[in-house]
Order: sequence, then structure tokens, then C-alpha cells
Amino acid sequence: MGRARLLPDRLFPRYAYLPGKGPHPVRDPGGHSYGVQPVLVSASIDSEEFAWGQDLFNHGYYWEAHEAWEGLWQTANRGSPLRALLKGLILLSASGVKIREGKRSPAMRHAGRAGALLRDLATAPHDNFWNALGISPELLADLAVTTAKAMPASRVTTQGQPERVFDFVLGGA
Repeated sequence: MGRARLLPDRLFPRYAYLPGKGPHPVRDPGGHSYGVQPVLVSASIDSEEFAWGQDLFNHGYYWEAHEAWEGLWQTANRGSPLRALLKGLILLSASGVKIREGKRSPAMRHAGRAGALLRDLATAPHDNFWNALGISPELLADLAVTTAKAMPASRVTTQGQPERVFDFVLGGA
């Protein structure tokens, strides 16, 4: 059964990028985002771009989710809980890429760093983060590390096809 979409009218990229497997999305003229100008956005968990990152993540487009959240991270106030949350999600996405590549050590490193940032958010009340993610940052941290430790075997055989490696869903989708 497929996962629900937060932004069903927005089309997914034509492939899920893995480093060294297919054209680089931004640098290669054959890339799915080549020539696409970044949209300036304000950092908010209520933004369409945040939800877009969740959709990408939930459907196995980890490199692309990383890119969606990075734009928000760059505009978030330094030292803010929102910036830490976004960095945690970016690292979680990077872990997804490394799991898909079969690279256990980097997957564990990224998941561990994501977990540390997300656990730090659990020490202060951030109900809006819980509501936006559909899961507490602390539980998300635990699930990230558990998934990287278990290192799920890649099932996708078609290059560029997205693959979900995390059993949880962000945003309650």
C-alpha cells in the first residue's frame, strides 16, 4: 500500500538520485533539477517546502528531501531549535542515501548525528515540531539509529527508482 501525500499536486522528480548512479540532479544537463532556480523561502515548519521535504522523504527520495530542507535550514536563525530540527532531518535524509548505497558506516554516522540533534530538541517543549512531524523528535532519533543499525537490504533493482528504507512516516501521512 502506498503512502499518502502531503502535497499530491506536486510531481515527484523523475528519479531518486544516488551518488554515482545516473545524472547529478543539479550539475548534469540530464539531471531532474538542472537549471531549476532555487526558490527563496522563509524557514518554517508550516511552509510548503517543509511538507515537500516530508513527501520526498516518505517516498524514498532522500537526496531530494535533503535538498528541500537545506534551503529552509540556510534561512533559519543560527542556534534556533528550528535550525537544529532541519539539520537533523537533513542528516536523516543523508543516512537514507547511505543505506540505499549499502554504506553502513556513513549511514550510522549520519543517523547518529541526526539522533543527537533530535534528542537535544526533546529537552525543551516543541509541540509544533511533534505536530509537524507526527512523531516526537526523541522517538524519531531512536528510529533513525535503529534503522541504520539494522541496515535494511536494498530491494530496488531499477536504477533511479525511489526506495523507502525507513518504516516511519513524517507528517502523519
